[in-house]
Amino acid sequence: MKSDRLIVFDVEGVLLPKARLILFGVVRRMGFWALIRAALFGALYQIGLLSLKDALKHLYKPLRGLPLQSLILLSQQLPLMPGVETVFEDLKKVGFKTALISSGIPTIALEQLAERLGADYVSGVELGVNDGRLTGEIWGDVIEFEGKAAALRKILDREESAYLITVADDRNNLSLFKLSDLKIGFNSDFILSYRSDYVVKDDLLEILPIVKGETPQSSGTISKSTLLRETIHIGGFSTALASAYLINRYTVALLILLVTAVYIASETLRLLGRSMPVISTITLKMTRKAEVQEFVSSPIFYALGIVIPLMLFPEPVGYVAITVLTLGDGFASVCGLKFGRTKIPFNKNKRLEGSACGLAFAFLGSLLFINPVKALAASAVGMFAEALPLPINDNLAVPFSSGLTLMMLALI
Repeated sequence: MKSDRLIVFDVEGVLLPKARLILFGVVRRMGFWALIRAALFGALYQIGLLSLKDALKHLYKPLRGLPLQSLILLSQQLPLMPGVETVFEDLKKVGFKTALISSGIPTIALEQLAERLGADYVSGVELGVNDGRLTGEIWGDVIEFEGKAAALRKILDREESAYLITVADDRNNLSLFKLSDLKIGFNSDFILSYRSDYVVKDDLLEILPIVKGETPQSSGTISKSTLLRETIHIGGFSTALASAYLINRYTVALLILLVTAVYIASETLRLLGRSMPVISTITLKMTRKAEVQEFVSSPIFYALGIVIPLMLFPEPVGYVAITVLTLGDGFASVCGLKFGRTKIPFNKNKRLEGSACGLAFAFLGSLLFINPVKALAASAVGMFAEALPLPINDNLAVPFSSGLTLMMLALI
């Protein structure tokens, strides 16, 4: 192994909450519609309809006239993701050099973060400034196509013999991975997870044994927040039972949508520094440590994963799709965390033991609605979809794949 070691961190989503500085920190101060507009352009980038450079230009343009000092003060107030300071202290003790590279955060904010953490290098968005105020113009390597790699190469000109490790969370960092000796995905999307040597979820401290060359061990323990979250996930099976035997399924779907609307309002208020009684408290108890400072969208996808099958598929197909989502996906997560030892080769986030457990519970629950052959087919396909590193959220992929399987079997 090379003697010098350099570890490169993506910033948003790894060290800082995603979109917290520009979107929720700065743009929201420009007014509600500026926030909605910026969120829209961000969403267009996420689904691939807008380039990163164009999305960032739309995001920064409304900031024209904002005092640079205001941006600096906001960046100083940013909360770090859990465990970040401990990670950097530990890395410094064992001789790592560190670099922060971001395609969304200004260099001036990264420099302050680097000083706070003791990082050695930074590369971020360059801002136009005139008389102490932002002009709305941006430039720099990091906003260009594969620009993060260009920024990293400049660092490597000074650290050319270093063993390079990269920790990142989304596809925008694939160019960094191409230059890296060791690739770690942190709460990563499906593409980055597939390209990673290791995948870490929730706790950044888990990268320490990996970067030190130690073999990470699964503790087999389940946190209280995870247990509560999965209990609610599995409890969603009651919506299938209620729709089948007690209440009109469209009424159930409407009630879930109303609760979801209240949840969205609660999460928005939480990020704006306010809270909604009861709901905000429950959300915080369920939320992973890495999500506390972000908008937690998983419950929304989960709600849609129940509502859409209820409205889209005929009886009892919709009920089976919900069963595979709630019992199958839920127990797969619990069993994978508690007993999982065997990684699924094509998805380092999943464990074979978890998928097998999820398949068993999904099959048993589906027997309440359909015959064993169809129950096994729907459960197997749904759990296979759960194990795949798909670009679609599991809460949507699992019920859709199960429901479509039963629809196709009906045509045979």
